[in-house]
Amino acid sequence: MRGIKKDHLIGLARTLVIWFSSALGLVLMGRLIPDVTVENLYAALLVVIVISLINAVLWPILSYITLPFLVFTLGLGTLLLNGLMIWLALIFVPGISIPGFWPKILTLIGVTAINMAVSGILTIDDDASYLRAVVHKRTGRRAEMKPSSKPGFVFLEIDGLSENVLRKALRTGHMPTLSRWLEEGSHKIKGWETDLSCQTGACQAGILHGKNQDMPAFRWLEKENGNRIMVSTGLSDAPVLEKRISDGHGLLATNGASCSNLFSGDAASVMFTYSQLTDMGRFYNSAWYFFYSEPYNLIRTLVLTVWDVVLELHARWRQWRNDVRPRLTHIGFYPVARAFINVFLREMTTFTIIGNIAIGKVDAIYATYVGYDEIAHHLGVEDEDAFFALRKLDRQFSWLEKTARSSSRPYHFVVLSDHGQSRGATFKQRYGITLEDLVKSLLPEDLPLYSQLDTNQDHFGQALSYPVEIGKTLTRTAVRHATRERCCREKEKISEKDARVVVLASGNLGLIYLTDWKETASYEQIMVAFPSLIPGLRKHEGIGFLMVRSEEHGPQVMGAGGIYYLDEDRIEGINPLSNFGPRAANHLRRTASFKHVPDILVNSFYDPKKDEVAAFEELIGNHGGLGGSQSRAFLIYLSEWDLEKEDIVGAEQVHGILKSKLEQAQSGEESPH
Repeated sequence: MRGIKKDHLIGLARTLVIWFSSALGLVLMGRLIPDVTVENLYAALLVVIVISLINAVLWPILSYITLPFLVFTLGLGTLLLNGLMIWLALIFVPGISIPGFWPKILTLIGVTAINMAVSGILTIDDDASYLRAVVHKRTGRRAEMKPSSKPGFVFLEIDGLSENVLRKALRTGHMPTLSRWLEEGSHKIKGWETDLSCQTGACQAGILHGKNQDMPAFRWLEKENGNRIMVSTGLSDAPVLEKRISDGHGLLATNGASCSNLFSGDAASVMFTYSQLTDMGRFYNSAWYFFYSEPYNLIRTLVLTVWDVVLELHARWRQWRNDVRPRLTHIGFYPVARAFINVFLREMTTFTIIGNIAIGKVDAIYATYVGYDEIAHHLGVEDEDAFFALRKLDRQFSWLEKTARSSSRPYHFVVLSDHGQSRGATFKQRYGITLEDLVKSLLPEDLPLYSQLDTNQDHFGQALSYPVEIGKTLTRTAVRHATRERCCREKEKISEKDARVVVLASGNLGLIYLTDWKETASYEQIMVAFPSLIPGLRKHEGIGFLMVRSEEHGPQVMGAGGIYYLDEDRIEGINPLSNFGPRAANHLRRTASFKHVPDILVNSFYDPKKDEVAAFEELIGNHGGLGGSQSRAFLIYLSEWDLEKEDIVGAEQVHGILKSKLEQAQSGEESPH
């Protein structure tokens, strides 16, 4: 009883502070915006109180009616609704004058932003306020639903978090919620080994659909399709890829929901699922209402998002001040992309999961949190900002757990990663050249070559940066045409369709395609056409091994001092895979069977003493190839599952485990074993 009274007092105090701060904000707008008059603080305070009352009555109705508009404007429409609330309040309260259209709009937006910002700041990391705003106010219909003993499952993926970094985060107190689950015995933790290539495209295809064949990297070239480059997160490619891997019976096919994933798992309900982004019919989802049902949720998220931009800029300054090596120097658009992915997308995802759990109709939810992966790429896998992101994410898991306790049915949580990350200075930082430069130096001069070495688009970064890049390209083209300065035009870049050599990268994995051959070129053919290419790559100190197909021996792995004939399981000289784990040969045999395997597959060195690789892209935390923690993911599972003796290798096996446990629960079997 005392606890309830205390909560009411805290809530009342918070409300009074918000009202007073908002009134001061309105007075400030009167000072800053010409022609806006606010007679006194009393009038401003009265307006704020009236606005709060109007919000309490009208906001639930208006947000429900305008939900599609709010969704398709990514929440910006909430500012307009808040502006409408203020406009209505000004009609009834004297002492405030805002003549003219634009002064009125600026004042409404300014006061709305201040009001929401103060509310957001006061409720940041406030579990009670967060859950009260979403669950207790919006699940009245739950009382009408019949309680069910049939359990649901929530699969929470932490993108790019390796088993060893997770264990360090647990030891150092960064993830207390997960630590408590493990200490209480409700969950256990197990590492599992990823496929090659260990990146989100192939890993999520395997986990969500049980099939990731013919996906050799983050992006690859398909010779039979006119040298088309397929990209896992391509806005036009991802839907095509899902059609290839889906059989209609994915992990989420039976009453499932997909949140912030690359593929849908055949879920009927999707939210921010990349393979469905271009399908406007599926972009809208009623689950969004749990985010927009409160007027202050958006600005709370925006405040946190802006703060995350500041954190990124501070982190870059911190690393420069402390002379952290390796580190990245280019910033560009990334701080905004990081903030969107690490904060905005995280909050939207959590709200959607909370809504689904509170209503209790969905049997399985799979959601991906990508913030850690993005930060680790740019700042390092164990940077303090990376651990800070994990700490914030752990708090989200705590909120989800609290929500599940009040649901009409039990929900079980499973936490996993799709892959890890390996560390190290990039190939260019170490040797002053890119993989493209190295390949060029080993080929005849002026041979048409195309390359893409930027793969930091695991999820939604491309959706943000693509319009910006298109805008830059169109602007440059318009300027060239307008000035007609032909002598100053950039040299036209060769396209992948016209190039004779295509060089791609996925972390420390490189792919070289030779388009003179419509099928995979053999070792013998390459040596005749480009005799310096393979020997030059083999002897470079930054290259760990190559894989090419021999007409005589089949796929063979070649290092500086030896060759591993995969079909014959025979090693000549020094084993080039000695540093890459006992299953490296099996992973490469599988990749060699892929339809779109490159003519030359290149993997950087791996130094087991320093635990470092050299990415062919400019990222100091990377994944995609072999070597280090990138291929060591984790699974935090229910203790009753008894997986201790099971050796998990590959995303498809993870899919099999999760699918079987889900089917057992849905069929009503008593034992989850």
